[in-house]
Amino acid sequence: MESPLVQFHNVTYSLPNATIISDLNLTVERGETLVLLGESGCGKTTTLKLINRLLRPTSGEVRVEGKSTTAWDPIELRRRIGYVIQEGGLFPHFTVARNVGLVPALLSWGTARTNERVREMLHLVGLDPDRFAERYPRELSGGQRQRVGVARALAADPPLLLLDEPFGALDPLTRASLQREFAELATRLRKTAVLVTHDVREAMILGQRIGLMHKGQLLLLESPERFRASDHPQARAYLETLNVNGGVS
Repeated sequence: MESPLVQFHNVTYSLPNATIISDLNLTVERGETLVLLGESGCGKTTTLKLINRLLRPTSGEVRVEGKSTTAWDPIELRRRIGYVIQEGGLFPHFTVARNVGLVPALLSWGTARTNERVREMLHLVGLDPDRFAERYPRELSGGQRQRVGVARALAADPPLLLLDEPFGALDPLTRASLQREFAELATRLRKTAVLVTHDVREAMILGQRIGLMHKGQLLLLESPERFRASDHPQARAYLETLNVNGGVS
């Protein structure tokens, strides 16, 4: 049996005047989408940054592919992790093709192989490369920029995707469409993903497991079905927002 792709062992991350993450124990299994749910400031994004070694634990250990993040060369580690943020985090002075092909180019894939991969990835996320490859981010809609961000994250075929509120800046219809498409894509490609959100509806749609965070602690880690049935007060508070907003289809 393969070991989890990501493991947190008694991880604490502290600043001089505050503890952001407290004694976190968590595993992310290969091929699953795990959603970290919680309000702003609860430690979700810090958890992502501990995975790709943008931050180092104050104590405890984070392991990726069985190896401590502190033992990885940080550049090599990050090239094995696709990272998607709001609006895709695109370089505004790069074309779509150059944005998507960035990591393959850094890995010295060569021009022909990189160009072929760019076209493949744009097709994968529903963008015609003949129409979009030479455009700049300013010439795209928010949904199109997010698709390019996902294409870039997938371009070098990394084993792990980290997504930080990836659909949060989109209008409701575009957001719902991309949520469905991402869920189908992650399943089809068998990618391991850790996604951060404060939206319980998004968590229920995308997550195979939902980790509920509050004030730097993991309160609950359950499947969507078990999360919905939980009597934990913090979980119930989130679930009540579904009733107000019409639930999950």
